Order: sequence, then C-alpha cells, then structure tokens
Amino acid sequence: MMPTEIRLQKQGRVLLLDYGGTSYSLSAEYLRVYSPSAEVRGHGKPVLQTGKQEVSITALAPVGHYAVKIVFSDGHDSGLYDWAYLHRLATEYDALWQDYLRRVQHHLNAK
Repeated sequence: MMPTEIRLQKQGRVLLLDYGGTSYSLSAEYLRVYSPSAEVRGHGKPVLQTGKQEVSITALAPVGHYAVKIVFSDGHDSGLYDWAYLHRLATEYDALWQDYLRRVQHHLNAK
C-alpha cells in the first residue's frame, strides 16, 4: 500500500507516513536497523545493526512508483523500501521494535 504522504520531521530523526488518514511516525533508527539492504539482511543471515541511536535521514528519493530510497547520516543508502515493506514496518512497529530490542540485549549478554 502506497502512503498518501511521506514527510521528514525533527531534523530527519522521524519519518511520517500517512495512509489516507492513518499516520505513523517511524524513527530513523528503526528504519536503519530494519533496512532491506543486503548489508543488513545478510544474504539470508541478518546482521544485527547496533549503535544507530543518533542516525538521521538525510535524503529521500522515489524509486519508480514502487519504493523509496532512504539515505542515512551514517552513509547507509543501499536499501530500497518498497511500499509493502514500508507499510509492514509501520503497522507491525511494536512487535518488530520489541524483537530488535530483544536481539540487542541477547547480543550484549553474549559478550
């Protein structure tokens, strides 16, 4: 589902998505750690992204009529967020964010 509006807020720290009256605010950190890039997805074995609390979004670029490319302040720019994936990140935020925090805690405990 394609958003009806995409807008950056708070100096690129938040991406606002509107879907016909339903709005979602996604942090740059959340979008960065869930980047659909091969670097993050790890060619089948996801690579946990940590230390992204201060990252911001520096640019948004449409990709045809199916996705948006997000450029982050840490230089990461290789993930294309297609509309279906972006909608999933918005609507499943609570579960996905809790899963990420659990994986970070597990990683820290394993050190």
